[in-house]
Amino acid sequence: MTDDIRMLLTREADLFEGSRARLQAIAYRLLGSAGDAEDAVQETYLRWQAADREHVETPEAWLTKVLTNLCLNQLTSARARRETYVGQWLPEPVLAGSAMLGPADTVEQRESVSIAMLTLMERLTAKERVVYVLREAFGYPHHEIAELLDITDANCQQIYRRAKQHLSTERARIEVDGAAARRIVAEFLAAAVSGRTDTLVTLLTDDASIIGDGGEFVATLNRPLVGAERVARFVRLAIKPSNGTWDKLGKPEMFAAVANGMPALVLVSEDRVVGILVLHVTVDGIAAVHGHANPDKLGYANRQWAGYTPGAPLPELW
Repeated sequence: MTDDIRMLLTREADLFEGSRARLQAIAYRLLGSAGDAEDAVQETYLRWQAADREHVETPEAWLTKVLTNLCLNQLTSARARRETYVGQWLPEPVLAGSAMLGPADTVEQRESVSIAMLTLMERLTAKERVVYVLREAFGYPHHEIAELLDITDANCQQIYRRAKQHLSTERARIEVDGAAARRIVAEFLAAAVSGRTDTLVTLLTDDASIIGDGGEFVATLNRPLVGAERVARFVRLAIKPSNGTWDKLGKPEMFAAVANGMPALVLVSEDRVVGILVLHVTVDGIAAVHGHANPDKLGYANRQWAGYTPGAPLPELW
């Protein structure tokens, strides 16, 4: 291999690596799965390596279009898989510090990666999701999105308006850092083990909901529960030390963290994340509790945890 060819390959690899974080962030918002997002970005890289560069005028646009088409195909097949999914399906949680969560400069960008919003986006068609994500989270103009999807500018704007209507929310969420997350999670945990349902109810919104995703591996709720009283009663019973589920999870240590921009209770047993409870906190209180226990969907979080520096564990229940 000549030095010129080696330099060319290095330059083209560097160009892709400069786009990797943005591509990961787009793919995660489109797919709701960190693992699938990594696969889509890797496939985009393989196609970039095989592409005829002479016909690539704008590498960024080319890479985005390839990734978007891969995600569109993935979304179609994912819908079919979720029809046979055991229990409730939730997006894969991602701890703070991952490139998949960026950009996060605006409220809209931060909201687009919350578990609550990623779950809501399941209501959208694949094309609506692409238009919404590229416009709302990445600020792409309509004419560029239209070109990526081979549709008209007017059609793109119509799809965006429709997606916005499907995803309209009334409550503003709050912004949290590590310290705030620890305080909120500790308060939630203390209320849950207090033995008083009303103590926990005060932390929840009236229409609070809870969803559990354990796949076929861990028994969780078979449907969402809605209403502060119902959620509080379930959490109080579920978190009891005598609950057999804790034995199955190895009586894990509990840590406070930030996942998808929200406070999270991370359960760790033998240095492995075995569960993540994400609290969707709004200005009115905790509006949703999302429990993740499917080991197939905690792989990325475990890779993050291996290099994570958590604070001290929360008080043990057992």
